Amino acid sequence: MVYQNLVVFVLTLSALAGCASLPRSETPPSSQVKTNFTPGVAVDRTYTAKSQDSRAQFLILHFTNETHEASLRYLTTGPVSSHYLVSDDPTPIVYQLVDESERAFHAGASSWGGNASGLNASSIGIEISNLGQRVAGYEKFSKAQMDVVLALCKDIIARHNISPARVLGHSDIAPQRRTDPGPHFPWKRFADAGLILWPNEAQVHAARGTFDVAVPDVSWFQRKLAQFGYAVPRNGVLDKETLNVMIAFQLRYRPSRYDGQPDGETAAMLEVLTEKLPQ
Repeated sequence: MVYQNLVVFVLTLSALAGCASLPRSETPPSSQVKTNFTPGVAVDRTYTAKSQDSRAQFLILHFTNETHEASLRYLTTGPVSSHYLVSDDPTPIVYQLVDESERAFHAGASSWGGNASGLNASSIGIEISNLGQRVAGYEKFSKAQMDVVLALCKDIIARHNISPARVLGHSDIAPQRRTDPGPHFPWKRFADAGLILWPNEAQVHAARGTFDVAVPDVSWFQRKLAQFGYAVPRNGVLDKETLNVMIAFQLRYRPSRYDGQPDGETAAMLEVLTEKLPQ
């Protein structure tokens, strides 16, 4: 596995108009080292704001739906890009195509948890070389490739302090047009590593005792899906848009059956997951 760790980028904040000036006793000495980043403009880096965090708030996972060669060509010469591309067998390699401090164009029209303006500017994207839907039932990922992807995700998440609630698939943030990374992506393995949210099995089993007897109506599912983060209609109708969101949820949490139909098991998983959401 070959990939380089990135140096965390530094955000330079402009001084807010109207802020009080520093007392004379706190004024940096004239000997303070200053950096010229533009001819004639000096920047004093003595002070650092407490209120800041990483630009990267989301980590988004994709499959390319192409061969590796086609994927690499398209992601480097076409209108779509990603921060990383992970090749497939025989020896998975991580290619960094866009610096993490820069915006890559991998998410497209997307939203999560009310962030509805598109997630390109606030996310890091990982594309995984995989034929996806070009293979009947989706192409499976090799263990070696997933070992590399998991290690890469751990590194990114740790450096940017990305919440488990914001490690997502393309199908989560764009359920009306995407199904990647598909039903074979090992989300449970990522959950076991502490990288994503996952419903407690015992709690789901207990909740099914109620939901199997009386499956909630569509309005309940729409409310819970929206609470979890999905962009979903709120009209009480199992329309095509709602069905696609249900499929996206099931692809992630119950890939053995992702028909989009409301049922007791899906309801139980949603109930348990929404109770675990960070406040």
